[in-house]
Amino acid sequence: MTEGLADILGFGQAALMVGLATFLRVGAAMALLPAFGERSIPERIRLALAIAFTLIVAPAAAPVLRPVIAGTQTLPLWLFGEAIAGLAIGAVIRLFVLALQTAGTIAAQSTSLAQIFGGQVVDPQPAMGHVLWVGGLALAVMFGLHVRLAEVMILSYAVFPPGVLPGAGLVSDWGIANISRTFSLAFTLAAPFVIASLIYNVALGVINKAMPQLMVAFVGAPAITLGGLILLALTAPLLLETWRDALFAFLGDPFGGP
Repeated sequence: MTEGLADILGFGQAALMVGLATFLRVGAAMALLPAFGERSIPERIRLALAIAFTLIVAPAAAPVLRPVIAGTQTLPLWLFGEAIAGLAIGAVIRLFVLALQTAGTIAAQSTSLAQIFGGQVVDPQPAMGHVLWVGGLALAVMFGLHVRLAEVMILSYAVFPPGVLPGAGLVSDWGIANISRTFSLAFTLAAPFVIASLIYNVALGVINKAMPQLMVAFVGAPAITLGGLILLALTAPLLLETWRDALFAFLGDPFGGP
């Protein structure tokens, strides 16, 4: 009976270590992930979400983690590496939220809507950025963001193996490539507003040149404001669909491998 209890205790200790290691990676990523890691979500809810994702990822990660746990001699350093891997994953996926916010800022600046219709949010941003941010997160969750994030967490053990610190070269190359993609996506989403602003300012200059006595600023300011709101209403569905496709294409192959 004593031997049986010892076996049960050993199995429980191993399972607890697997859960702890998985929670360190998942919890660090959950602090930055879109929708689930927003600062507007209460901390208790975020903790519950991190535990829920840990329960999903742990069974798949256990075959990789058990040999490392049994053979490691530098436990604190190894656990620190798990947290670093989780933060790297969460930060890269978080870039897609920053792409939406950057696109909204560019669009708001182009259409003179950067300082009006703002809301009280955790991250100060123009109204256009807030609308795109909320709409994009809602759309991503509706299309199964939680499933894709769990898949990314499981796949991450092949790229960032447990027991060692993530390679600086791998993380930097991966991060730089995704930062470049983020700004490209942001400008693509804001392109209709930039083009409309360019056409508006050129037309305003021509009118001012033809009729210098006309106060074009008083006539043009309401026009660009109304035009920006109409353009947002017309293009927001297409912009959010484009952003969703880019996000899920990345989540389908997050590390650029087979």
